[in-house]
Amino acid sequence: MIKLHHLNQSRSKRIIWLLEELKLVYEIVPYQRDSQTFLAPPELKSVHPLGKSPVVEEDGRVISESGAITEYLIDKYAAGKLAPERGSDDYADYLQWLHFAESSAALPVLLKVFVAKDGAPTNFLADYAEAELDKVMSYVDTRLQGKRYLVADKLTGADIMMSFIVDILAKFALLAKYPNIARYADQLASHPAFQKAEQLEVQFDG
Repeated sequence: MIKLHHLNQSRSKRIIWLLEELKLVYEIVPYQRDSQTFLAPPELKSVHPLGKSPVVEEDGRVISESGAITEYLIDKYAAGKLAPERGSDDYADYLQWLHFAESSAALPVLLKVFVAKDGAPTNFLADYAEAELDKVMSYVDTRLQGKRYLVADKLTGADIMMSFIVDILAKFALLAKYPNIARYADQLASHPAFQKAEQLEVQFDG
């Protein structure tokens, strides 16, 4: 059985969505953030040296990193769903978006989170985070014009990866600034497996 080491309020919620979308049998091992530092508990280091989540265990393998977990599960279990055909133009586009969430999009989004959590004035970081976030999200908003999903007009692993970014935009009440992303957020939320992941996230949060 697949075992997901899940940290509350983290990237691992999207792995729950993926597991639900694939209709796999799995077990969630929940961990709670420290209420003062908001950091992951030290127990996660017994699963992976970095002590971060998500981490998946299956058949003796320990797999970390959201993108790697997403590719691994889709390659093994999706049977042609959640990814375009390998070698196609859509597949190249899919790979770019799949990794976009943890590369170009993640840095400005997380900088904004950290600046807000710190609460102290900055000489450079806050303005940089705002400008970079707007540049990146304006690009995403433009690419979503007239589209329901990022690639090939169907749900793929790229959308599941991007759901974490969309969640943070929603938490900062920024979706109204990006109407196509706001519409996209509603499209993602229409999936029953997404809704189940939301319910499980609440269930295991504290």
